[in-house]
Amino acid sequence: MGHKPVKETLWVVRLGVVAYEEALQLQEALRVKRQDGELPDVLLLLEHPPVYTRGRRSRDGELSFAPEWYAEQGVEIVTVPRGGLLTYHGPGQLVGYPIVRVKEVRAHVHLLEQTLVDALADEGIAAHAREDDGPAYMGVWVDGERKLASVGVHVAQHVSTHGFAANVDNDMRPWEWVTACGLPGVTMTSIADERGETARTHPPASEPLALTREPSATVERFSAHVVRRFSERFGVRAVEVDRGALGVELPEPEPAAG
Repeated sequence: MGHKPVKETLWVVRLGVVAYEEALQLQEALRVKRQDGELPDVLLLLEHPPVYTRGRRSRDGELSFAPEWYAEQGVEIVTVPRGGLLTYHGPGQLVGYPIVRVKEVRAHVHLLEQTLVDALADEGIAAHAREDDGPAYMGVWVDGERKLASVGVHVAQHVSTHGFAANVDNDMRPWEWVTACGLPGVTMTSIADERGETARTHPPASEPLALTREPSATVERFSAHVVRRFSERFGVRAVEVDRGALGVELPEPEPAAG
């Protein structure tokens, strides 16, 4: 099954909804602490308000409209140092940032992909990675056509930041407003979509995007699968800790709405 012997402790910290820029600052602070040996490996699990992030390989043409239009919809646009192209984050999507020691980047990415494949299998969804198709197809796919999860990492001095984002039951309309992951015509999907539960993920065009919301039961259940499968794939012992254990001042979670 690809499981490794348990060697290290992994701290799992659930943060709720965190603004993207604040999460960037937190990752950088934790990366330094991990490099200095002040913390064990850490997995942050969270959600973001609506935001597009552009990676190192992003190029012109990914955004279909002017930045002002996206701002009117309530979506930020941020350029980040991770690998990969444009992706989207929003409430109802599970985001994971492993701040962990990495020996080989591609192997790390592959383990993240396989972790998500395993966790989706726990949800009854058959998914797979497309590692033989090149870096443009990094992530996790269903039936080879529909992309359900994005993966993009940045490694500095052998410690990783950034990670993965899996569509659970988020509003999928923002994916339709861009060239997702630099792949024209790609179909983005979610756990809810794969189950035919599209009323929440594809609301009427007139309905505004939700900037935040309470985590759904599906997000919470899927996050538990991810933690268990991450532990198996990476050979670590997951321990849930409070955010205060990180020794970094964190913003309070965004108030939920709707």
